[in-house]
Amino acid sequence: MLSLRLTRGARPSVLLRRSLVTVAAAGASFLLLSALGFASGHPADSQGAVGRLLWCLVPLAATVHLAVAVGRADPSTGPGPGFAAAGLGPARAALLAAVSMAAACALGGVLALLVFLHLRGDLGSWLDWAGGGADGRQLGGGRPLPLAGTVTLLAVVPVLVGAACAAGLWPRQPRAGHQPVREPRGARRPAVPAPPTVVTGPVAPWPHRATSGLPWGIALTAAGLALEAYASGDAPPHPDALLAVPGRLGGNPPGVVGGWVLAALGLVLAGPGLTHLCGRLLAVGRPGVLRLLAGRMLQQEAGLIGRPVGALCALAAAGYTVLELYGRASGPSGAHAFGPLTGLGAALVTLCAAATTLTAVVEARSARERTTAALLRLGAPARLLRAAAALRATALLALLVPLAWVVAHLTAMPFRR
Repeated sequence: MLSLRLTRGARPSVLLRRSLVTVAAAGASFLLLSALGFASGHPADSQGAVGRLLWCLVPLAATVHLAVAVGRADPSTGPGPGFAAAGLGPARAALLAAVSMAAACALGGVLALLVFLHLRGDLGSWLDWAGGGADGRQLGGGRPLPLAGTVTLLAVVPVLVGAACAAGLWPRQPRAGHQPVREPRGARRPAVPAPPTVVTGPVAPWPHRATSGLPWGIALTAAGLALEAYASGDAPPHPDALLAVPGRLGGNPPGVVGGWVLAALGLVLAGPGLTHLCGRLLAVGRPGVLRLLAGRMLQQEAGLIGRPVGALCALAAAGYTVLELYGRASGPSGAHAFGPLTGLGAALVTLCAAATTLTAVVEARSARERTTAALLRLGAPARLLRAAAALRATALLALLVPLAWVVAHLTAMPFRR
């Protein structure tokens, strides 16, 4: 009930972000229901059903990532004096954010179920699906759906989102390196001990921790590229089979798909370290005011915007590779390489990645409001802050665009033989 009241009184930008979470959850739930419908309509094709279910993992992960970012940036569920007076500490505020995001995803699941049943013809109408014929049975039209399986798949997105939000926003004690200074012998202690320092959210309070994932990210990316090159062997996988996901996953060795996944995870993991490195390069040497301000802010915000930026980099590399393969597969055999479910999954992942990045940028802007206000009070011109923001964006693009281009070319290399 409190979550609904906070939703009613939220600002339009907050409502827009929650609506994006609902749309993303609806898309992911629809893909899960489509896999169930295909399995019910084609009981003999277990490989195709498993392939469609595996294809749902990437949109599902993107939806969870978006929901965690929106829940972290939502001011109506964050800790504050009003929540503390009502007895809602950081832990209960994290649970409130998790419940809010889970409710938004549950609403998306209901919408996906209605659309799915309408397309199957279970609501008294029939909408032609992909031209009818054999493609009209892709959702299992005319076959009964198992109730337990439907309810289970609809509960997957809200449960995962709620658990991820609660785990990501749960308050944490400071780690080693932030231990309190030992008092000298004989010093007086205060009558009321100071409350322990509680930190919520990502690693933004400690910018140096953002670089810890850079070696692991580089190692994962290199391992993914090596696994893909090794798995392709002498006979590279057929581009049509890869582009037609879901439905023809069997035409590709599992190592190729696994290599793609490892390379994408490596880029996401290396995102904060790359962002921090970009800030250090901006402030190297004897920087002026503009370069110093842009570099220090980029290092401070590496923990917030690093992983969304890494996800965008991975998405750009995958998109470039797929477009190149689609150009090679064009013709009679590749004219229909992209199916409707493949397009829905790709659009969902793109939407989630872009919305997550924008949400992280908004959160970083809110986190530096005090610093911006202090600079303005000291007489810093507003154009200096705008120039620093433009310089940060330009530096990130100059570092990440060539990286995505190199990874995309290495990923597509087995298909060029």
